[in-house]
Amino acid sequence: MPSSVTEKCPAYSAFFGSMGATAAVVFSAMGAAYGTAKSGCGISAMAVMRPEFIMKSVIPVVMAGIIAIYGLVVAVLIANNIATDNYGLYKAFLQLGAGLSVGLSGLAAGFAVGIVGDAGVRGTAQQPRLYVGMILILIFAEVLGLYGLIVALIMTTKNQPGCD
Repeated sequence: MPSSVTEKCPAYSAFFGSMGATAAVVFSAMGAAYGTAKSGCGISAMAVMRPEFIMKSVIPVVMAGIIAIYGLVVAVLIANNIATDNYGLYKAFLQLGAGLSVGLSGLAAGFAVGIVGDAGVRGTAQQPRLYVGMILILIFAEVLGLYGLIVALIMTTKNQPGCD
């Protein structure tokens, strides 16, 4: 094998792609878990005052769970590409960046959804007119994770130079 082929496609290139898939799942799941826990605490505190608003207040928890799905989708796309031949460092580093993109943006979005969800459901219990405002802010917080997903999808579908 010529040295140029082994330089472009070393055996350890799959490690970086695997780390991209890992980062996508781990960081986005951490954000989703934080958002779920923080919003759940707010729902529990709100339910003492207004138990009739419990089902209406589950929206932040659902939105936090969606963030983990973003990371899962990117991790599956990355994992499907790792097993192929011609898997070089270029593609591996692109997929590492894609995993970090969706994972870290999912972590930030999960923090935002959790904080807004906690304060929003508590505020809605005291003043029901705050509900629409809470939903709008939650949508803007959720979009942060969606931006990371879009960038990750673009990066995973990028054409790569082959190892041949």
